[in-house]
Amino acid sequence: MATKFSKETYLYWYELMQLIRQFELMAEEKYKMEGKIRGFFHAYVGQEAIAAGCMTATKPDDPFITAYRDHGLALSKGVSANACMAELYGKATGAAKGKGGSMHFFGVDVKFFGGHGIVGAQIGTGAGLAFAERYKGTDNVCLTFFGDGAARQGMLHETFNLAMLWKLPVIFICENNNYAMGTSVERTSNVVDIYKLADAYEMPADSIDGMSPEAVHEAVARAVKRARQGDGPTLLEIKTYRYKGHSISDPQKYRTKEEVDEYKQRDPIQTVLQTILTRKFATQEEIDAINKRVNDTVTGSVKFAEESPWPDDSEVLKDIYIDQHYPFIVD
Repeated sequence: MATKFSKETYLYWYELMQLIRQFELMAEEKYKMEGKIRGFFHAYVGQEAIAAGCMTATKPDDPFITAYRDHGLALSKGVSANACMAELYGKATGAAKGKGGSMHFFGVDVKFFGGHGIVGAQIGTGAGLAFAERYKGTDNVCLTFFGDGAARQGMLHETFNLAMLWKLPVIFICENNNYAMGTSVERTSNVVDIYKLADAYEMPADSIDGMSPEAVHEAVARAVKRARQGDGPTLLEIKTYRYKGHSISDPQKYRTKEEVDEYKQRDPIQTVLQTILTRKFATQEEIDAINKRVNDTVTGSVKFAEESPWPDDSEVLKDIYIDQHYPFIVD
């Protein structure tokens, strides 16, 4: 039976997805038009339904870990827009003290463990987080996100094997947006249905419509329930689409404008808004109030970032892992 979602859930989804969308569009403007943001920048525009559905299907204490397209999930887990924008600006008040930038958002207090630049590395780390939760005796479940390109990494296979062997409370979520940078799945893998990779490890798996927060919620809720019961991991291939390029500097010559427009016709924010209005969950005035609240938050984050200080030079070598008992002599 399909879940019947409440008015509160739809309004939460709408506001969260709008926050992610407007944050990304504002940050893109500051990157392209004003040069306030530099370095790498990977936007989550188009993929917001995944974050929305995952949030309502999990608990605040469930850890999330992802790759470098991390802004949307960081905002969803509760890293403030101020801290996120300041990090993009490289300011000391950023989520990683201005040292990580776009790819390395972090929020240990809200169980958001990054933002990782090494493709696929977070797959193993996510299983490690799940192992830690098991070790501590909690019933928390780690959601480990990666892209379709990372599914080619050997780390995935090693991790899948151990996660199943040890029945770790982890959900592996492949955000399949069709292109690993600019290369389609069809050009890189004989297995184009990524969820089938789980079959080799007898891991439950499914393919999900990533443009629908309802579908994402239902699939994640099933997997979370299974993991909390001690039955181990699940692989979810959530099929989505990014409206922007791989990064902001991507000319996107590998796909057509018609293809992008086709997916935009299924935009999750507009679909949820239509449901809200059709079911009379909110008036247009109430929607306008949500939009204003989101706009104020995003605009405020820019002001916060621009007024924040740069990191002090003394911070350069801080927050770097050092083994005080390293047994070898180094220069």
